[in-house]
Amino acid sequence: MTSFKFTFAVGLSALASLVAAPVLADYPERPVTIIVPWGAGGGTDTIIRIFAVGFEKEMGQPINVINRTGGSGVVGHSAIANGKADGYTLGACTSEITYFETVGLADITPASYDLISRLATIPAGVTVAADSPYGSVKEVIDAAQTGTLTSSGSGLGGPWHMAVAGMMKSAGGAADTVKFIPSKGGAPALQDLVSGGISMFTGSPIEARALADAGEVKILGVMADERSPAFPDVPTLKESGVDWSLTNWFSLCAPSGLPEEVKTKVEAAAKAAHGSDAVQDALAQRGITPLFDGSEAFSVFATEFSGAAKELLTDLGIAK
Repeated sequence: MTSFKFTFAVGLSALASLVAAPVLADYPERPVTIIVPWGAGGGTDTIIRIFAVGFEKEMGQPINVINRTGGSGVVGHSAIANGKADGYTLGACTSEITYFETVGLADITPASYDLISRLATIPAGVTVAADSPYGSVKEVIDAAQTGTLTSSGSGLGGPWHMAVAGMMKSAGGAADTVKFIPSKGGAPALQDLVSGGISMFTGSPIEARALADAGEVKILGVMADERSPAFPDVPTLKESGVDWSLTNWFSLCAPSGLPEEVKTKVEAAAKAAHGSDAVQDALAQRGITPLFDGSEAFSVFATEFSGAAKELLTDLGIAK
């Protein structure tokens, strides 16, 4: 009887495999949705829509990009994490997934997703108004020691907040030396900068480029390991004597638990799409640095980034 049960179970297992294999082999059989947790026209949305053109070609199915905003990114990221893990719901995870839990916004961590790959990075920077008395990052840091300077560019505890906190800490000061004024994004923060409402903008220089070209702001430094091709004359913080860099990143992710065959197909198609001249050129033209590190390296990076973010946010008194 035991032998019969074992043989019968093996037979069912083999039959299930035969039935399942063609289904997975045919993936994708219908349109795929990519959920963007941020607004249309923003950095994440721009990167994903550029990438989606190449991804659609590689997948052989329409790619629908849907914006799900709200809750400082929680709404969209929750929609991704709670989606069905079948490969038809993907998402654009951003750095917030590494510290939502730390700041008490949501029970979301990198483990809530299958991380496919980072797609692009955008470094933070130091931008001041055109009539600012500061002409270098060193002058800004020296002035900040008085505790009277302010910065903005994102929500409290967001990447551009961590950017200025890390800069000051690396320069020998306290993480909260510069008071951070929360904003709903780069555009309103830059308007505050031009009008004299804040001392500096620590968001991406790319967001400030139009105002810089118009002579309304000065970009003093970029928080990257190397100079940005978009701003070849702007020094890195390391060139200014501060050993600090912070780049915000944008990725392709999926609900946790994708079948391995599906995940392999998604990653392969994403890599091919990302490497196409059309996608690479479109990103570069906007000053965005393309990056494809793959699921394994991305997972390691996300874990390390989570630890660094938690340390900074603890120093700032924001960690729960």
